[in-house]
Amino acid sequence: MGLPASIDEVEALLAAEGYVAARALAVVVFLSLKLGKPLFLEGEAGVGKTEIAKVIAAALGRRLIRLQCYEGLDAASAVAEWNFAAQMIAIRSGEAVGREGLFSEDYLIERPLLAAMRPQAGGPPVLLIDELDRTDEPFEAFLLEALSDFQVTIPELGTIKAPAPPIVILTSNRTREVHDALKRRCLYHWVDYPGFERELQILHSKVPEAPEALSREVVAFVQRLRAEDLFKKPGVAETIDWAKCLLALDVIALSPEVIADTLGAVLKYQDDIQKLSSLEAGKILDEIRRGLV
Repeated sequence: MGLPASIDEVEALLAAEGYVAARALAVVVFLSLKLGKPLFLEGEAGVGKTEIAKVIAAALGRRLIRLQCYEGLDAASAVAEWNFAAQMIAIRSGEAVGREGLFSEDYLIERPLLAAMRPQAGGPPVLLIDELDRTDEPFEAFLLEALSDFQVTIPELGTIKAPAPPIVILTSNRTREVHDALKRRCLYHWVDYPGFERELQILHSKVPEAPEALSREVVAFVQRLRAEDLFKKPGVAETIDWAKCLLALDVIALSPEVIADTLGAVLKYQDDIQKLSSLEAGKILDEIRRGLV
């Protein structure tokens, strides 16, 4: 499928895949696709940064290649590694002789960055570099070079350049600052928590079977929690998970007892759960119901 020709087309493509995007996000996605520039998405965990890469790949019919970042990630793990076990077997059996025979693509284990540089049947893939803030500065420097020319170098094979640049989306939960040099190579967007109406739209899209009244209570309650001083505020992902849990229990309306029983779907730290207990869920529920009238 070809790239969208307008911002409205981007919004329609994302909506068709169940992603309710704010206008500002649709604009930056359009510009990223139009200009061929990497898109750097930053924001709290659970606000839909990773999901945007998935829906773009699905909407365009492109392959999604995901590089999940972690502390200690190096170039070899991101690009390619040699299958030493297979090389040793080849040496013993006489199937591979000399450096050229051993260091051929037959014995290469392809990792995400190299895979993203390969030609793909449906067009350039979507390369998701997820949670970049988990890596360290040396990997950022390597990535800066790789994304500047859309090529990677394997010493034994040489430089492999993408025939067409992949669609690159980088995400960060901002546990640390990513270097400015890398950010300058990208279009930037901060993905914030949605407002009430948009989060309700998202919930309708992801959990359409949820009753309207319950959906409104769930969204209002989660949004009220985000106003508290919590260690980890619940994201949109937690809103969706909570609604699914409530449906599994055949709940049609929130109550203090139901909230207490299902709080692990919304809050992930014991200190936050205790804080909510001290705030009294019943009072918060009464407060949001007055606001929903």
